[in-house]
Amino acid sequence: MTTNPTLFHTLRANDASALIDYLVRTFGFVQAACYRDDSGKVAHAQLNWPEGSGGVMLGDHRPDTGWALAPGTAGCYVVTADPDALYTRVVDAGAEVIRPLEETEYGSREFAVRDPEGNLWSFGSYAGEQPQD
Repeated sequence: MTTNPTLFHTLRANDASALIDYLVRTFGFVQAACYRDDSGKVAHAQLNWPEGSGGVMLGDHRPDTGWALAPGTAGCYVVTADPDALYTRVVDAGAEVIRPLEETEYGSREFAVRDPEGNLWSFGSYAGEQPQD
């Protein structure tokens, strides 16, 4: 049984169209939806992470709304089964590497990059812990 994702990272962008293209091309997100307002700005877009249940919802920055996150201020951790291959992909695409691929003391293999809007993205094999009783 396939279920829709139930958790999304959210962000705003100065140029949501360009950021969507970047996230799809560089990281491998899959565009599920993109709705534009009358001016052509992205009102809402959904990008799914192909390796699991979740993704990103984003749109152009609109400071006159109640959901006016400042562009470039988000950070997100994304679980990937193959951090080495993804690292090669993002480096080959010219991403700004903030932290190179490395092993962590908590058992993850991960790296971090900055997108063109300034948001930080960390990708790694650490899938979290199960709740303790």
